[in-house]
Amino acid sequence: MMTEDDVRRVALSLPHTTEKPSYGTPGFRVRDKMFARIRDEVDVLLVWVTDEGEKRALVESEPDKFFTTPHYDGHPTVLVRLGAVDEQELTELLTESWRLRAPKRVLADLGDSGH
Repeated sequence: MMTEDDVRRVALSLPHTTEKPSYGTPGFRVRDKMFARIRDEVDVLLVWVTDEGEKRALVESEPDKFFTTPHYDGHPTVLVRLGAVDEQELTELLTESWRLRAPKRVLADLGDSGH
């Protein structure tokens, strides 16, 4: 079971990442662009995904791990139950969200084409 501390450790290991509260909860930003946020619920993390299609596929294929609410309709974000993912999956989710939100110059600095 992953925790807020695990999210913080993984997120802050990504280049150019800072932690800044968002809506009163921990948020993680790459060059001041949010890529993850722990929600008010004890074990729920918000991350970005490629598009609405990917979000739907995640929610439909693994509803024990992924879900959404009407608030996020039309946004390429998905909610993750931290208790249902392991460290490898958490790392993959946060890294992909970071890549999707990082400015192109940050990705270029790292020799990464991004997507």
